[in-house]
Amino acid sequence: MTATTGGTPSAHPERPGRSDGVCSEFTVFTKIKPGEADELRKDLAAMADAAQDAEAHAAVRQIGTLHDARHVIFDDDTRFMFASVFDGSWDTYIDDFAKTVVGARFERVFSHSEGFPGIHDPGAKDWFVAHQAPANVFISAYPDLTVQQIYKDHRVEEAFEEVLDTPEFRSALENPANAELVATPAFQKLLEEASA
Repeated sequence: MTATTGGTPSAHPERPGRSDGVCSEFTVFTKIKPGEADELRKDLAAMADAAQDAEAHAAVRQIGTLHDARHVIFDDDTRFMFASVFDGSWDTYIDDFAKTVVGARFERVFSHSEGFPGIHDPGAKDWFVAHQAPANVFISAYPDLTVQQIYKDHRVEEAFEEVLDTPEFRSALENPANAELVATPAFQKLLEEASA
Protein backbone atom coordinates (compact mmCIF):
# COMPACT_ATOMS: atom_id res chain seq x y z
CA MET A 1 0.00 0.00 0.00
CA THR A 2 1.39 3.42 -0.87
CA ALA A 3 -0.62 5.44 1.65
CA THR A 4 1.14 6.81 4.66
CA THR A 5 -0.78 7.28 7.88
CA GLY A 6 -3.33 9.79 6.74
CA GLY A 7 -2.34 9.72 3.08
CA THR A 8 -0.21 12.36 1.45
CA PRO A 9 -1.04 16.03 1.04
CA SER A 10 -2.55 16.98 -2.30
CA ALA A 11 -0.20 17.17 -5.28
CA HIS A 12 -1.68 20.66 -5.66
CA PRO A 13 -0.78 22.34 -2.34
CA GLU A 14 -3.02 25.34 -3.10
CA ARG A 15 -6.00 22.97 -2.89
CA PRO A 16 -7.05 21.07 0.21
CA GLY A 17 -7.39 17.32 0.17
CA ARG A 18 -5.29 14.20 0.49
CA SER A 19 -4.01 11.79 -2.13
CA ASP A 20 -3.13 8.12 -2.13
CA GLY A 21 -1.26 7.24 -5.29
CA VAL A 22 -3.26 8.59 -8.23
CA CYS A 23 -6.47 9.02 -6.19
CA SER A 24 -7.46 12.23 -4.38
CA GLU A 25 -10.33 12.94 -2.03
CA PHE A 26 -12.71 15.91 -2.13
CA THR A 27 -15.14 16.62 0.70
CA VAL A 28 -17.33 19.73 0.93
CA PHE A 29 -19.53 20.71 3.90
CA THR A 30 -22.11 23.46 3.46
CA LYS A 31 -24.97 25.06 5.36
CA ILE A 32 -28.36 24.41 3.79
CA LYS A 33 -30.42 27.55 3.24
CA PRO A 34 -33.14 27.75 5.90
CA GLY A 35 -36.27 25.88 4.82
CA GLU A 36 -34.68 24.28 1.73
CA ALA A 37 -33.73 20.83 3.06
CA ASP A 38 -36.85 19.19 1.61
CA GLU A 39 -36.19 20.76 -1.81
CA LEU A 40 -32.57 19.60 -1.62
CA ARG A 41 -33.78 16.11 -0.70
CA LYS A 42 -36.09 16.14 -3.78
CA ASP A 43 -33.25 17.29 -6.03
CA LEU A 44 -30.97 14.57 -4.64
CA ALA A 45 -33.70 11.97 -5.23
CA ALA A 46 -34.04 13.19 -8.83
CA MET A 47 -30.25 13.02 -9.18
CA ALA A 48 -30.24 9.48 -7.81
CA ASP A 49 -32.88 8.49 -10.38
CA ALA A 50 -30.91 10.27 -13.10
CA ALA A 51 -27.72 8.50 -11.99
CA GLN A 52 -29.27 5.33 -13.36
CA ASP A 53 -29.82 6.87 -16.80
CA ALA A 54 -27.49 6.54 -19.75
CA GLU A 55 -26.86 10.29 -19.96
CA ALA A 56 -25.46 10.48 -16.43
CA HIS A 57 -23.26 7.42 -16.91
CA ALA A 58 -22.04 8.79 -20.24
CA ALA A 59 -21.12 12.07 -18.52
CA VAL A 60 -19.22 10.24 -15.78
CA ARG A 61 -17.36 8.24 -18.45
CA GLN A 62 -16.69 11.46 -20.37
CA ILE A 63 -15.22 13.05 -17.24
CA GLY A 64 -13.23 9.84 -16.85
CA THR A 65 -11.69 10.60 -13.45
CA LEU A 66 -14.48 10.02 -10.91
CA HIS A 67 -14.14 6.90 -8.74
CA ASP A 68 -17.17 7.53 -6.51
CA ALA A 69 -19.35 10.28 -5.00
CA ARG A 70 -21.69 10.69 -2.03
CA HIS A 71 -24.29 13.34 -1.06
CA VAL A 72 -25.49 13.51 2.56
CA ILE A 73 -27.95 15.78 4.40
CA PHE A 74 -27.19 15.81 8.15
CA ASP A 75 -27.41 17.79 11.43
CA ASP A 76 -31.22 17.88 11.46
CA ASP A 77 -31.45 19.05 7.85
CA THR A 78 -29.11 22.02 8.37
CA ARG A 79 -25.94 20.79 6.67
CA PHE A 80 -24.97 19.07 3.45
CA MET A 81 -21.91 17.04 2.51
CA PHE A 82 -20.58 16.09 -0.90
CA ALA A 83 -17.62 13.71 -0.97
CA SER A 84 -15.84 12.09 -3.90
CA VAL A 85 -12.65 10.38 -5.00
CA PHE A 86 -11.04 11.38 -8.30
CA ASP A 87 -7.85 11.17 -10.40
CA GLY A 88 -5.72 14.07 -11.53
CA SER A 89 -5.76 17.73 -10.66
CA TRP A 90 -8.45 19.31 -8.50
CA ASP A 91 -8.94 22.19 -10.95
CA THR A 92 -9.40 19.88 -13.93
CA TYR A 93 -11.85 17.77 -11.93
CA ILE A 94 -14.03 20.80 -11.11
CA ASP A 95 -13.78 22.13 -14.70
CA ASP A 96 -14.73 18.77 -16.19
CA PHE A 97 -17.86 18.50 -14.05
CA ALA A 98 -18.99 21.98 -15.06
CA LYS A 99 -18.80 21.02 -18.77
CA THR A 100 -21.18 18.05 -18.58
CA VAL A 101 -24.78 17.30 -17.64
CA VAL A 102 -23.42 16.60 -14.15
CA GLY A 103 -22.62 20.32 -13.82
CA ALA A 104 -26.29 21.26 -14.30
CA ARG A 105 -27.29 18.71 -11.67
CA PHE A 106 -24.68 20.04 -9.26
CA GLU A 107 -25.93 23.57 -9.96
CA ARG A 108 -29.37 22.55 -8.75
CA VAL A 109 -28.13 20.62 -5.70
CA PHE A 110 -25.65 23.24 -4.48
CA SER A 111 -28.14 26.07 -5.11
CA HIS A 112 -29.63 25.03 -1.74
CA SER A 113 -26.33 25.83 0.01
CA GLU A 114 -25.73 29.25 1.51
CA GLY A 115 -23.56 31.50 -0.64
CA PHE A 116 -23.14 29.15 -3.61
CA PRO A 117 -22.29 31.42 -6.57
CA GLY A 118 -23.17 28.94 -9.35
CA ILE A 119 -21.09 26.28 -11.04
CA HIS A 120 -20.06 28.57 -13.92
CA ASP A 121 -19.30 31.60 -11.74
CA PRO A 122 -15.59 32.55 -11.68
CA GLY A 123 -15.76 32.36 -7.88
CA ALA A 124 -17.10 28.78 -7.78
CA LYS A 125 -13.70 27.18 -7.18
CA ASP A 126 -12.93 29.60 -4.34
CA TRP A 127 -16.32 28.78 -2.82
CA PHE A 128 -15.61 25.04 -2.98
CA VAL A 129 -12.16 25.53 -1.42
CA ALA A 130 -13.70 27.62 1.37
CA HIS A 131 -16.14 24.78 2.12
CA GLN A 132 -13.76 21.88 1.60
CA ALA A 133 -12.43 19.95 4.60
CA PRO A 134 -9.53 17.59 3.90
CA ALA A 135 -9.76 14.08 5.27
CA ASN A 136 -7.60 13.26 8.25
CA VAL A 137 -7.01 9.82 6.75
CA PHE A 138 -7.52 8.79 3.12
CA ILE A 139 -6.64 5.34 1.81
CA SER A 140 -7.53 3.94 -1.59
CA ALA A 141 -8.00 0.21 -2.18
CA TYR A 142 -6.24 0.62 -5.53
CA PRO A 143 -3.95 3.69 -5.30
CA ASP A 144 -2.06 2.94 -8.51
CA LEU A 145 -5.11 2.55 -10.77
CA THR A 146 -6.79 5.49 -12.47
CA VAL A 147 -10.44 5.25 -13.52
CA GLN A 148 -9.26 4.91 -17.13
CA GLN A 149 -7.00 1.98 -16.20
CA ILE A 150 -9.88 0.32 -14.35
CA TYR A 151 -12.13 0.75 -17.41
CA LYS A 152 -9.40 -0.73 -19.62
CA ASP A 153 -8.75 -3.64 -17.24
CA HIS A 154 -12.47 -4.42 -17.25
CA ARG A 155 -12.63 -4.37 -21.07
CA VAL A 156 -9.57 -6.63 -21.31
CA GLU A 157 -11.02 -9.03 -18.74
CA GLU A 158 -14.33 -9.24 -20.62
CA ALA A 159 -12.52 -9.90 -23.90
CA PHE A 160 -10.28 -12.52 -22.30
CA GLU A 161 -13.25 -14.24 -20.65
CA GLU A 162 -14.94 -14.40 -24.05
CA VAL A 163 -11.86 -16.07 -25.54
CA LEU A 164 -11.56 -18.51 -22.63
CA ASP A 165 -15.06 -19.79 -23.26
CA THR A 166 -14.47 -20.73 -26.90
CA PRO A 167 -13.78 -24.26 -28.10
CA GLU A 168 -10.96 -22.83 -30.24
CA PHE A 169 -9.12 -21.63 -27.12
CA ARG A 170 -9.51 -25.00 -25.39
CA SER A 171 -8.25 -26.69 -28.53
CA ALA A 172 -5.23 -24.33 -28.67
CA LEU A 173 -4.40 -25.16 -25.04
CA GLU A 174 -4.41 -28.86 -25.82
CA ASN A 175 -2.38 -28.50 -29.04
CA PRO A 176 1.15 -29.92 -28.51
CA ALA A 177 2.55 -27.09 -30.67
CA ASN A 178 1.55 -24.63 -27.90
CA ALA A 179 2.80 -26.73 -24.97
CA GLU A 180 5.89 -24.60 -24.41
CA LEU A 181 3.86 -21.37 -24.23
CA VAL A 182 1.18 -22.92 -22.01
CA ALA A 183 3.86 -24.19 -19.59
CA THR A 184 5.41 -20.75 -19.01
CA PRO A 185 4.88 -19.27 -15.54
CA ALA A 186 3.33 -16.14 -17.05
CA PHE A 187 0.74 -18.14 -19.00
CA GLN A 188 -0.01 -20.36 -15.99
CA LYS A 189 -0.49 -17.25 -13.84
CA LEU A 190 -2.90 -15.87 -16.46
CA LEU A 191 -4.93 -19.08 -16.38
CA GLU A 192 -4.94 -19.10 -12.55
CA GLU A 193 -6.17 -15.50 -12.37
CA ALA A 194 -8.85 -16.21 -14.96
CA SER A 195 -10.18 -19.15 -12.99
CA ALA A 196 -10.15 -17.36 -9.59
